[in-house]
Amino acid sequence: MTSNRFFPRAGSCTAQAFRTLLSVTLLGLCSAALAQTNADDPDWSESETPLPPAVDFSKLVPFDGAGSSSLVYGIDPGTIRFTPSDGLVRYVVVASSRSGAKNVMYEAIRCATGEFKTYARHASDGSWSRIARPEWRSVFDTMPSKHALHLARSGLCDGGAPVSSAAAVVRRLKNQNFKTTDF
Repeated sequence: MTSNRFFPRAGSCTAQAFRTLLSVTLLGLCSAALAQTNADDPDWSESETPLPPAVDFSKLVPFDGAGSSSLVYGIDPGTIRFTPSDGLVRYVVVASSRSGAKNVMYEAIRCATGEFKTYARHASDGSWSRIARPEWRSVFDTMPSKHALHLARSGLCDGGAPVSSAAAVVRRLKNQNFKTTDF
């Protein structure tokens, strides 16, 4: 069998690479279609938001939160919660300045839509102050901080779906070479 300009000759390394590439492309398209279906679900509703979990500052896993920002971002793995009923990942994120000041937020990411929401802020006395009317915002919006986008790409989301576990999030965040671009 001869090859033509569109399909390589059967049995060649190029043919195997072509089939692999085609399979991966089709799998990606199917995943994107599934994520889009979940994002457009008119019956979707957010589950009841649990109280913010206690944060352990000594266990923060750092991640690149804003590119050129002088803030250092970290997430406490003990606060990561997955809710399969609505596809949300809730967590506590900490933004620390060089002077030691901390901005601590209880947030959620909805991987299917590329949105995040801040539910509460942590006060210096250890208490939480709930946001009066938290709203979903796009991780792609123009904001001073892009930490939610970086967190989604660096560990929380596999395209339009949450990753499988908090341990998987930690592995991804610790792997400096891991970044997903299909979010």
